Amino acid sequence: MSVRHLLLAATLLAAPAFASTPVNINTADATTLSQSLDGVGLAKAQAQAIIAWREANGPFSSADQLTEVKGIGPSLVERNRDAIQIDGGKASKPRSAKAGKAKKAPAAEEDG
Repeated sequence: MSVRHLLLAATLLAAPAFASTPVNINTADATTLSQSLDGVGLAKAQAQAIIAWREANGPFSSADQLTEVKGIGPSLVERNRDAIQIDGGKASKPRSAKAGKAKKAPAAEEDG
C-alpha cells in the first residue's frame, strides 16, 4: 500500500472525529459546546460568547439566532445545523421565509 493510500485511509477514519455532536445550545456549558460543535472553541472564546449571549438574552429560539453571537457566522451555523438542538433534543430547522404561511388544502367535495 502506498503512502498516499495510507493518508487517505487515515483521513477517512478521522473524519467522524471532527463531526458535530448533538448539543442543546440552551443548556450546554462552554466545554460541551466547544467539544460538540465544529468550529466553536474555548480558545477562540466562542463557546463563552454563546453562554454570555444566552445569559443576557434568554434561550435561543433557533439555530440561526446564533449568528447574533460575536464570532459565530452563518457558515458555522450551517456546518453544525444538524447537531444544534434548542428544545428537548430536537434538531434546529433552518429559518424559512415561508415558515409562517401554511397552504390551505382544497376543500373536499361531498356527494350528497
